Amino acid sequence: MRTRSEDWQALMSRRAALWRLGAGALLALGAWPGVLRAEGRGSGGTFRFLVVNDTHCVSPECEGYIEGLVRQMKTEGADFCLHAGDVTDKGEKKYFGMAKEVFRGLRRPMYPVIGNHDYLNQTDRQAYSRTFPLRMNYFFLHEGWQFVGLDTSEGLKYEKTEIQPATFQWLDDYLWRLSKRKPTVIFTHFPMGAGVNYRPRNADALLERFLDFNLQAVFCGHFHGFTERFDGAVTLTTNRCCSLKRGNHDGTKEKGYFVCETREGKVVRRFVEYKPD
Repeated sequence: MRTRSEDWQALMSRRAALWRLGAGALLALGAWPGVLRAEGRGSGGTFRFLVVNDTHCVSPECEGYIEGLVRQMKTEGADFCLHAGDVTDKGEKKYFGMAKEVFRGLRRPMYPVIGNHDYLNQTDRQAYSRTFPLRMNYFFLHEGWQFVGLDTSEGLKYEKTEIQPATFQWLDDYLWRLSKRKPTVIFTHFPMGAGVNYRPRNADALLERFLDFNLQAVFCGHFHGFTERFDGAVTLTTNRCCSLKRGNHDGTKEKGYFVCETREGKVVRRFVEYKPD
């Protein structure tokens, strides 16, 4: 019979082995260390939130389209909305302002992250930063849950990208402020799921920063189509776009958003098609 000390050493050896595998392999195995450790001890509250991506506002006609979207979203009774990037199509100041004003109609907070189409050129993202100050890399808390918005863009580049050093530096500087047991959600523009089109080359390096956290879901945009990668606990998704001027990359015609509910520390998600008036 093993002693308590031997049991502890075995547990620590298993955790060390899991860490060496890296984020991609852990997702495949269904063995995310932070989720396993927090099981039964980090449930948070029960509430509803929305996730939309790739609105690509680029013309005056987009205003009415997004107004209809917001009217439909309001019927869901959500506490807030996450926007997974590409608020605009060409990074133009007037369309950032338009989108921000229209989303105020939710009468609930809208939390965006930057997408590659939110740059005016390869280095100029001032219109985004001035319209949405302090919304580059950040986190917020809600009913015992942690939401982390991250910049995974590399200027205007849309493929073969690298998440930039500033995002990793922010993670190193601020992740210690978050609880490892509380259920956690990441939202960002570029896909984080293994094998998804347009995934950054160093996406695993970002996910590995969260190996010790009770990570429950990762919501992404950029690839206009539904994809899902999961291990039974951590679910990584992209969704169809919700744009008047852009179509879906996967050939589907539906536009829409996710309505998400938290239940006993888990996220339950459903797609809602947006049908303009």
